[in-house]
Amino acid sequence: MSDGPAAFPVPTPLNEAALQGRIGFIASSAEAAQEALARLVARYGDCDPDQALVLVALGGDGLMLETQHRFLGRNLPIYGMNRGSVGFLMNDYREDRLPFHLAEAQAAVLHPLRMLAHGADGLTWQALAINEVSLLRETRQAAKIRILIDGKERLAELVCDGVLVSTPAGSTAYNLSAHGPIVPLGANLLPLTPISAFRPRRWRGALLPAEAQVVFEILEPEKRPVAAVADYTEVRDIRRVEVREDRSITLTLLFDPDHGLSERIIAEQFTV
Repeated sequence: MSDGPAAFPVPTPLNEAALQGRIGFIASSAEAAQEALARLVARYGDCDPDQALVLVALGGDGLMLETQHRFLGRNLPIYGMNRGSVGFLMNDYREDRLPFHLAEAQAAVLHPLRMLAHGADGLTWQALAINEVSLLRETRQAAKIRILIDGKERLAELVCDGVLVSTPAGSTAYNLSAHGPIVPLGANLLPLTPISAFRPRRWRGALLPAEAQVVFEILEPEKRPVAAVADYTEVRDIRRVEVREDRSITLTLLFDPDHGLSERIIAEQFTV
């Protein structure tokens, strides 16, 4: 069991002059990302991430999630440029005046979810999720899950393929695919969304205060085993899962002023 990384303070605003030689680059394996990496490094140099003031991630949303996990706890500002297939968390790609654009970028401050998963073997596993914590059935039979919010039972039995708790930033990922609501960053809400709910058939989930503690208890676990997943970390045959936002850890993403993350989340809700 890991306690996760220690928290670091929110970084001060970036200064264009100070950024010279202090930009670290990370790229996906995609050809377009690797070509962009070579051009940007030739133009601006490549600072070691341990010495960088800001990271520039070249790829798609998958790379952004990987980069956030890799540097989780350092609160190193990350500016993504889209060189992948999906770029909801990425800015448009451009090579000119990069230090200027980094200094002018707006910061979006995020907090991950902390998952405590209690397994059938008696062990407790701890992991952090930037997008969501999801519970998923392991076999052909639907899962049966009891849901408690802040110690109070809210749903005695959910029969489903699974259920998830999402961060606002992750509300446009798996949560959206499961027909959950998109949540603006400043709303201080966490979507709780069922995955293919069978009973209660009409339950579509809930919006919870950001400080809420969500507990899932697995019913009939031997007959209906369930796995818990926090982004990349999967724990199988769990009995109980506790989820809450961890405000001791801060993540900072940078976005161009004309296309900030809050604006993207609002715009996504009007996409048809």
